[in-house]
Amino acid sequence: MSEPTSLVRRLEVQLGSKMVSGVEVNGETTIEVLPENWLAVARMLRDDAAWQFDLCVDVSGVDYLSYGQVEWDTTDATSEGFSRGVEGKGPGRFDWAHRPRNVDFPRRFAVVVHLLSLNHNHRLRMRAFCADDELPKVPSLVDIWPGVNWFEREAFDLFGIVFEGHPDLRRILTDYGFVGHAFRKDFPLIGNVEVRYDPEKKRVVYEPVSIEPRVLVPRTIRDDSRYEQAEAEREARNK
Repeated sequence: MSEPTSLVRRLEVQLGSKMVSGVEVNGETTIEVLPENWLAVARMLRDDAAWQFDLCVDVSGVDYLSYGQVEWDTTDATSEGFSRGVEGKGPGRFDWAHRPRNVDFPRRFAVVVHLLSLNHNHRLRMRAFCADDELPKVPSLVDIWPGVNWFEREAFDLFGIVFEGHPDLRRILTDYGFVGHAFRKDFPLIGNVEVRYDPEKKRVVYEPVSIEPRVLVPRTIRDDSRYEQAEAEREARNK
């Protein structure tokens, strides 16, 4: 019997129950593991001679709240165009009591790492969903790939994901008095406070936000037969 050649299939064979799922799309390989297997799988991917993922290119957080939802009305739009999205259902424009519920992703927060094997010329994306939405956390990978130190601090700062075992987990992009986590989908688009330098007090002061929120999300065009017909007519005219 020949050895399986698919990267996902080879990982399934070696990881077994430690791997929740795996998929290959457009030449990109993604696997999902449970938080409790995060360290074990990462260490195996680095140390096993069959893989040798010696470089962790990036670590990022993901907030799946309102994932796949847009403020533009693209399902029942009239011939006059698309809705401008004034209902305030997009990220940063809904209040917590009326937050969207995403049934496709029962867990809200996830951590994603991108790995590179220089020896085998393989790239791999690994994801784990945090078990607790109130206090999202996963083990730190600093002991395996020391270069992820600042990446994990960024994910902590912007998403509020706690990396257990990190040697210096504190904010890195926002200031010390910042309230909340700016990349969470329920964080207001206009922020919570304004910051400016007061020449009289000779220090930075925090004040209530004075600007009005605007809808800046891009229009998402769904599959629509009208566009296909228009394209066919355009090609017919150009012949």
